[in-house]
Amino acid sequence: MTTAHEGRAPGARYSTISIVLHWTLAVLLIVQIFVGGWFEDLEGPEKGEAFALHLSLGVTILALSLLRLGWRIAHPAPPLPSSYAAWVRILARATHVGFYVVMIGMPLTGWAIASTSGRGLPDVWGVIPWPRLPVSGEGAHEAAETLHVDIILKLFWVLIVLHIAGALKHHFLDKDDTLWRMAPIFRRPGG
Repeated sequence: MTTAHEGRAPGARYSTISIVLHWTLAVLLIVQIFVGGWFEDLEGPEKGEAFALHLSLGVTILALSLLRLGWRIAHPAPPLPSSYAAWVRILARATHVGFYVVMIGMPLTGWAIASTSGRGLPDVWGVIPWPRLPVSGEGAHEAAETLHVDIILKLFWVLIVLHIAGALKHHFLDKDDTLWRMAPIFRRPGG
């Protein structure tokens, strides 16, 4: 029986599709966080336009996250270098799982908030009609808001700090190839 990693050396580079999805989602998530904070302070038609942008970004993030998850299942990540300590492997795995929770959970809870708001949903990117989720009631709305803002958003910030700190630690302190595995602009040391 063969394994998903067979033929791939520990520490090998991620596929081009994985790298493109990683960086596209990273940029979209950061933009989305700022758009979400920005539109909360608006009033009138500007708030509606900003909300339409926020919803469109959220749907795009959800679609790309599901695509990324499917790609990851079909094309597993290259194995981590054997030199990594067990706690590093566990933390890396937990961080990656946490990011999938954020990338899928944040848009779903946002969709639930919008679905329970009592207002119509704007078309995604102004062209794709977007349905409501089959949820209703003040309790569902409050639960979705709590998950969206108080739990998942905070989890996102913890994960982003861990992820960036880990990449920088590996690159500058450990001087290994970890950053090279996913960074589109860096060349492998000595290669």
